[in-house]
Amino acid sequence: MAFDGSYTATLSPTVSDSFSSHVLSNSISSLASSTSSRPSSNNISKTYRQASQLFLTRRLPEALSTVLPLITPSAENADVNGLSEPAPIVRASRSTRIKVWSLYLTILNAVLELDADEGKDAFGTQEWRSLCKKVRDGDVWEEVVQFGYHGNEGEVDSDVVINLATLLLAHAKSQAVNQKRLENYLAASNSPNLDISQRFEAAKSPRLSSRHRRSPSKGAASGADTPRDLNARVKILELYTLHVLLRNNEWDYAREFINVSSVLDEERREAFLQALQSLQEEQQESERMEREEKQRQEEQLQKDIEESRRLRAENEARERRRLDEERAKREGSEVDYGIEKTQNTSTPRSKPRTGSNGSALSRSAKSSVSKEKKTVAPRGLGARAVMIIANLRNLIEKMGSSFKANPMLLMRLVVFIISVIVMFGRKGIRERIQQILGTGWNKVKSTAGMGVKVSYI
Repeated sequence: MAFDGSYTATLSPTVSDSFSSHVLSNSISSLASSTSSRPSSNNISKTYRQASQLFLTRRLPEALSTVLPLITPSAENADVNGLSEPAPIVRASRSTRIKVWSLYLTILNAVLELDADEGKDAFGTQEWRSLCKKVRDGDVWEEVVQFGYHGNEGEVDSDVVINLATLLLAHAKSQAVNQKRLENYLAASNSPNLDISQRFEAAKSPRLSSRHRRSPSKGAASGADTPRDLNARVKILELYTLHVLLRNNEWDYAREFINVSSVLDEERREAFLQALQSLQEEQQESERMEREEKQRQEEQLQKDIEESRRLRAENEARERRRLDEERAKREGSEVDYGIEKTQNTSTPRSKPRTGSNGSALSRSAKSSVSKEKKTVAPRGLGARAVMIIANLRNLIEKMGSSFKANPMLLMRLVVFIISVIVMFGRKGIRERIQQILGTGWNKVKSTAGMGVKVSYI
């Protein structure tokens, strides 16, 4: 899997000579076309600055439409073989290419962070949904590889790979596509490109010669020929092992990949393993807390259900007792069974003493009891209400006539009410009155309790 950078030595001499002559011819053609590509590079830099300014002013549709011509191949200038002109970004320098792709991915991230209504108003419903789908499904990675690097996964700049992985981490539906793309990139950048037919084809076609302008030793060993490349490689491994794999719940595979990685030294490997262990402990702790919270909510729900059942049973029992008491009171008010029983029980005992006069006494007792029942029989609820209303009306009429006859009485009443209000407005008087009323009420309750006990006895 690892190469030392001199993989051409393993080829046959004939193939090696052909490869060397092809690289030489490719370099000459690149040198010849450098003067013609300078105006294009200047145009790319100018367009990049314009798109950056539009993005900084939050004019996202204009920024996207400005940067798209730089990364989209033109199909108008196709040759006889049907090959289209590559995107202008292919002819740019490495730093310019990274800046343009980073700006494009940053614009896409800002577009997906918009609200649905705001995004539809800015781009239109169809285009906004298309942009969201391209990012969330991971198709933007394939777009970058095809338009910017001629479909060669291992030739993608490491900074662009980092931005792509970060974008998919933030907005992709699933991290399976992100994991697959990172694995393809890591595998391709660790292996040399031995497809010599493409190089001969590029030498024949000047439109495709820009595909191989990069150094052929790129990615020969570990994709980290310079300290900058090494740092970028470590960053990619961090995204892959500590973010993407963990989002896919592949903890064991992440730990194994860190242990066998040839890019990480002992210090970095130990730091990665500690970070992985810390993240796993945090996840386990969060899962435990979620389980406890769920169990607590279930227990609280069960307690609430039991409490509601208990309260309902108490209310039903209280309602039944109230209905029984009302029924007993209603039956007691209609018929006084206690008097009848005492009269019935007393009449047989008096029979042997009075003889024939017992029947007359019993009849007279019954008639008196019936008369007493008639007089004691309470009035109905409607009659009571009518009587109360009539009394209130009479009282109001009398008060009105009194006020008409003596207006000073009304003034005295008003002055009395105002004085009462002022008196009750003082806190000390209120507390004294409350104390007196409380003491009186306690005495009334104790007196009523004693009366109830005596009547019960």
